[in-house]
Amino acid sequence: MNGIFSAVKKDGSVYYRASITYRKKHISLGSKDSEPRARRLYNEADRILHSNISLDDYIITSALSFATWVVLINCRDNGVYFKNPIYLKKNFFLYYISENLVLKFDKDDLFYYSEHAIQTRGGHFFCEDYGSQVNLKNRYGIRAFAVEGRDYRFLNGDNTDYRYENIEIVNPYYGVEKDDQTFPVSYKAKITVKGKYSLGKYSDAETAAIAVNKAIDFLSRTDLRKKGTRSNFIENLSASRYADIYSSIELPKRFMELVSAHLPE
Repeated sequence: MNGIFSAVKKDGSVYYRASITYRKKHISLGSKDSEPRARRLYNEADRILHSNISLDDYIITSALSFATWVVLINCRDNGVYFKNPIYLKKNFFLYYISENLVLKFDKDDLFYYSEHAIQTRGGHFFCEDYGSQVNLKNRYGIRAFAVEGRDYRFLNGDNTDYRYENIEIVNPYYGVEKDDQTFPVSYKAKITVKGKYSLGKYSDAETAAIAVNKAIDFLSRTDLRKKGTRSNFIENLSASRYADIYSSIELPKRFMELVSAHLPE
């Protein structure tokens, strides 16, 4: 039967695969344990592709998943097939996590997300990439420690809008916080270990980040360093320049007293 193909599982049971061809593109619709149920998949797909049905018409009892609706409607409206639930707009695209959660991306990211499905867990978005889970925010320079509103901002207030022009990185380094209340602007370095310890104010974020690195180095000699704490990686800074800045930084007395008190005997 057109669009429905029977197949046999390893245990010998028969199941039915549904697929449809649209604009010379073969689209798999899934499989069911009976021919009538597989036929429902095909009929619904055919109706979507040859009518003005929109995503607003989707209901929970639909034969096809919501993600498949997105794939089919995008293929119908834009003439492009993606295996992931992507819908193209003029200058950007939408990625449907669910009916009620939609992310926006620049078209520069289209190739990546057409090949990498976005998953969610614990309120975080991530993709499987070469066997590893890549946090979505990391692709946009948002570090794991970052706090929204303090370390980065979505300029239009929409935290589902991942277009590059909408993301502002305020504090790119761990333990560094920009102080807008001073003139000229300064950067506060701090670390949390048995309470918060200020490591001083610096004229640029890179020097503040190096101060944090130096503090972490001192803590590594004690039993105080937290597991998972990583030093900042400073780009565009030569090893000799890094060393000069590192050696010039004098960490506060209060912090150094803490380190001294926890050095091994």
